[in-house]
Amino acid sequence: MNIGLTGGIATGKSTVSALLVAKGALLIDADAIAREVMLPGHPVLTAVIQHFGQAVMNSDGTLHRKKLSEIVFGDPVLRQALNDITHPAIREEMRMRMESYEREHPDKLVLADIPLLYESGLESLYDEIMVVYVPRDVQLQRLMLRDGLTEEQAGLRLSAQMDIEQKRSLADIVIDNSGTQAETKQQIDQFWQRKGLA
Repeated sequence: MNIGLTGGIATGKSTVSALLVAKGALLIDADAIAREVMLPGHPVLTAVIQHFGQAVMNSDGTLHRKKLSEIVFGDPVLRQALNDITHPAIREEMRMRMESYEREHPDKLVLADIPLLYESGLESLYDEIMVVYVPRDVQLQRLMLRDGLTEEQAGLRLSAQMDIEQKRSLADIVIDNSGTQAETKQQIDQFWQRKGLA
């Protein structure tokens, strides 16, 4: 069985994925793969530098993430250009890992953590979609605190994603992460038992 795990920025997807992995789920992390394709020597990084210029590159040949974020978060056209370069390679790597896990571990839950799952139209690839949810005002406060952003900067990042209420309405499974960690863990335990994974 496989599940697509999503949510919004600063909703706590990594907390939920860690709880599921602790129970035995196998994790495929889209963000980790996104970092891998941006390592020096990878053709995706080369394409990003060709498109956005040397300004997005550090002197040691690594990606200047902050600079690239500043460029794309304020401009939907540039953000789409970045997605067009990176997403096909990330998707292909995720597909290969998922097939490998399902073949080698047919009794395990395979969990694909994909922040922009709905935005990328990937729902059909998974048996079910789990959304990690917190209300937008909580999301905004957590993001400002976590990344040291102003309210305006945090709001821009939230606006770049599908609204969290819309994601919640589309989900097969909702994990409300606005309470305590113990409350979140209890929801994961209940989900695990319902699926007969215990």
